[in-house]
Amino acid sequence: MQIRDATTGDWAAIWPFLHEIVAAGETYTWDLDTSEDRAREMWMLAPPSRTVVAVDDDDTVLGTAKMNPNHMGPAAHIASASFMVAPEHAGRGVGRALGGYALDWARSEGYRAMQFNAVVETNTRAVALWRSLGFEIIGTLPAGYQHATKGFVGLHIMHRLL
Repeated sequence: MQIRDATTGDWAAIWPFLHEIVAAGETYTWDLDTSEDRAREMWMLAPPSRTVVAVDDDDTVLGTAKMNPNHMGPAAHIASASFMVAPEHAGRGVGRALGGYALDWARSEGYRAMQFNAVVETNTRAVALWRSLGFEIIGTLPAGYQHATKGFVGLHIMHRLL
């Protein structure tokens, strides 16, 4: 697996699984019917932020991540990131590889910490992954997310120093 900068040509591979994940209403705080144009605008970030893809030897897109400042001004030293793995490639370490890459990127860019603002508490695979990478749950917004099948569930705020 290789992680590289996402190109405009990668969007055609990203959009189908991004759309599926968002529309499922289980893990992302985006509108379930987010249009392709709006999704591209929110995901394919310009520098100094960064969007990457994880690809296999055939350059098949396995997953993607976007990394960006979480705050501005006096809090601009806190990074954030978002991740999506194509469901057919789940369980292959793609999320872990993208997570490690994002942490390395944040360190190299001079950030002091990384914060995830909204990790759905029922997304237990993601919560376990982020904990294994050193993140802590620093708070939970009770009933902060209306899950498509489980009703109102909590949203974790997760953080780690770099």
